[in-house]
Amino acid sequence: MKIIGVIPCRYQSSRFPGKSLALISGKPMMWHVYQRALESNVLDEVYIATDDERIVKVANEHNLKTVMTSDKHETGTDRVAEVASQIKADFYINIQGDEPFIEPEAIKLVAQAIIDCDNPLVQAANAYTFMQDISDVVDTNTVKVVMDVNQRALAYSRQPIPYPKANTAKYSKQLGLYAFKQSGLQVFSENLPASLEKVEGVEMYRLLEHGYSIQMVKTNDVSISVDTPSDLKRVQKKFVSA
Repeated sequence: MKIIGVIPCRYQSSRFPGKSLALISGKPMMWHVYQRALESNVLDEVYIATDDERIVKVANEHNLKTVMTSDKHETGTDRVAEVASQIKADFYINIQGDEPFIEPEAIKLVAQAIIDCDNPLVQAANAYTFMQDISDVVDTNTVKVVMDVNQRALAYSRQPIPYPKANTAKYSKQLGLYAFKQSGLQVFSENLPASLEKVEGVEMYRLLEHGYSIQMVKTNDVSISVDTPSDLKRVQKKFVSA
């Protein structure tokens, strides 16, 4: 059995170009994510998947393995699927390249969930956590998820779901940490985005809308996503105080 961690890192981020190379405590952000992935102790190999030679150059300087991919990908999972076409494994973990505080334990949990799953309809696992900040519930940058009794995803939305008619709703936040079976990435790459993925901008709908299931995995990960230069300043301060 072989498990590969893939960290998608494109250079042309709309809000923060080159953020993967931004320095945190003297190291590029992608280096910190890479180290966290290694610390999970569940991955046989870890790769930076990119479409830019500048990222490859810096990665090589820090002894990080890289895979060059197309610059046409719309999502990180499309990029991971291309890696899967080049490097064979049984399972692939998609780890966000802009979360330098990601918990190694969270990576381990989603990996174990997909390894343990023998249901052929379940092709991926996805981390989630309960929301602590009410502002996240109405924040359209935060993706909410609702699940069935087996903790499998029913729906994702940028709007608050479920609607709190009974005033007892507990909101779950989807995290950008995914584990795929090899066959799941094949399904992902062979099918075009359908209506819900296009409307919500949530790539995991690619599996749901084509009849497959996603096992949700509860974690306590509260890592900070670096989407803007101001986010980077918050992360840099956190590293200094840690």
